[in-house]
Amino acid sequence: MARKKQYTEDEVIEKAMHLFWRNGYETTSTRMLEKEMGINQFSIYASFGSKQGVFVESLRCYQAKLNLIVNKLKATENGVEGIKQYFYDFIEFSKENEQARGCLLANTATELGAHADSLIIDEIRNFTNGLRNLFHEKLSVDGSKSEEKLSRQANFLMVAMTGLALTSKVYEKQYLEDFIESTFESV
Repeated sequence: MARKKQYTEDEVIEKAMHLFWRNGYETTSTRMLEKEMGINQFSIYASFGSKQGVFVESLRCYQAKLNLIVNKLKATENGVEGIKQYFYDFIEFSKENEQARGCLLANTATELGAHADSLIIDEIRNFTNGLRNLFHEKLSVDGSKSEEKLSRQANFLMVAMTGLALTSKVYEKQYLEDFIESTFESV
């Protein structure tokens, strides 16, 4: 008879997500995951297949949390101002217990680069492409921009968002707010 799991997968994945967010993918060992998640290596592999499986599920958990501010952007009818508010909301989201961690997706892309596993890259690209498309949609609200300009500005905002995500780990709030204000002067 199979033993019943003594843990909830969602709860242990959230713990793993925080560990990866703090330490990165490469630095996080299976032993560290065991300790943080409170389950043994056998349970990790039985539930998630591998460290990579835990990480992909952690990225999905992170995205679900980030969707709280993405959904706020989706609901706004304020176009560019809604996107700008998303940038400000992200600064608050990226801190936990006043510890700036940036963005798990941007951190991962920077850490692993183009050589990351395709499952990890696909997870990041799917989310960022969706966000880029949402920026495009919100930029089109005023109706005055050509499709080419909308596309360029959506791409620009994605690069700016990545820069904000990475620098939010280092710079103080005033620098980040100045960056946001300057970014939106050109949109």
